[in-house]
Amino acid sequence: MSKYRGPRLRIVRRLGELSAFTKKSQLRTTRPGQHGATRIKLTQFAYRLVEKQKIRFYYGISEKQLVRYVKISRRIKGSTGKILLKQLEMRLDNIIYCLGFAPTLPAARQLVSHGHILINNKRVTVASFSCSPQQVITVNNKMRIRQLVEQNISDNTRNLTSHLSLNREHLIAIVNQWVVPRNIPLDLNELLVIEYYSNRLLSFLFFV
Repeated sequence: MSKYRGPRLRIVRRLGELSAFTKKSQLRTTRPGQHGATRIKLTQFAYRLVEKQKIRFYYGISEKQLVRYVKISRRIKGSTGKILLKQLEMRLDNIIYCLGFAPTLPAARQLVSHGHILINNKRVTVASFSCSPQQVITVNNKMRIRQLVEQNISDNTRNLTSHLSLNREHLIAIVNQWVVPRNIPLDLNELLVIEYYSNRLLSFLFFV
């Protein structure tokens, strides 16, 4: 199940800052649960699991989806971890979030799934759609939606990365190039994610 409907701050307290996951501010810094204030020593497996969960909750994908992305990344020549992040960053819902059209990634996914986003003047309702360079992203002509997007852009404090450009007046965005991994705003060690699947789900990756 890709949609997490539980308390988001509980996830943030466990995994750390996830800017795309929620805009709420946490008041407590301890881990959730009865023994959250107790200091524990994490095992190597726990470190890998935390990094894997960061990706899952940040991008709002299910375990099955993440496994599929890892499988694809392993087949492409280059750093598997970097390729994995590039795939996730080029998802349409994430592009919409990066452009500031929505305050969070779940909100961006809702914009897409409700048919408010156009790519090259064609409506796309699949949040996992993989964007490519030179594609043009626009918002439909519904006044209420355009006003909402304009308000979200004005409230956005994030800097637009170099792989995207945006005309704020006409709400027209262009994907300039593939994302550069160093521009990804997530404190993550992607190598630990690849190690997690290499060590624990090797047979699953090849036979599912």
